Amino acid sequence: MALEKAFITPEGEERIAVLFNPPEYGLDKGNQIAEIGIPGLGSPILQYVRGNTSALTIELFFDTYEEQSDVREHTDKIYGLLAIKSATHVPPICTFTWGQFTFRFVVERVSGRFTLFLANGTPVRASLNLTFKEFVDVEVQVRQQPTESADHTKTHTLRPGNTLSSIAAAEYGDAARWRPIAEANNIDNPLHLEPGRVLVLPPLA
Repeated sequence: MALEKAFITPEGEERIAVLFNPPEYGLDKGNQIAEIGIPGLGSPILQYVRGNTSALTIELFFDTYEEQSDVREHTDKIYGLLAIKSATHVPPICTFTWGQFTFRFVVERVSGRFTLFLANGTPVRASLNLTFKEFVDVEVQVRQQPTESADHTKTHTLRPGNTLSSIAAAEYGDAARWRPIAEANNIDNPLHLEPGRVLVLPPLA
């Protein structure tokens, strides 16, 4: 059974065949988390800020020694994915496909090493280390974004004019539900709120 070949396809252009399938690839994904210190608590509250872009790292090997041809005929196509397109003024959006695995991306970095040459100096062997950053359309991200809810502990920094009722209305959709905020922050008099204070907004059942 023949092994499926990997290839890269710039959108609207012909696909670029990979001469040799990579032995492995790396896929990284993470979140940006902020630590918010609350006076009186033993540890800070962790606040989700945003998700980071997924990154695919891969090494591609090129060898044209048997053909006695210039390996740059292949590597230049990969370096070309960094070039800005005249029609869009940005580098092309591409898709890496290998069997059932697909990854839509823009190229962030290409680092190459040329290691074998013909007698006239023509390179015939090269390795390229590539970093691809995932590209997701804004419309898709909005559709995938989970609906904001009041079931996670959050924080709010008091501003002049803030009241517990207005905060409850914004957070829970009900101004009358200000008491859980007062209880979570040991507020005896909700009419005296100090601007700059960070309040814990507890989750509601």
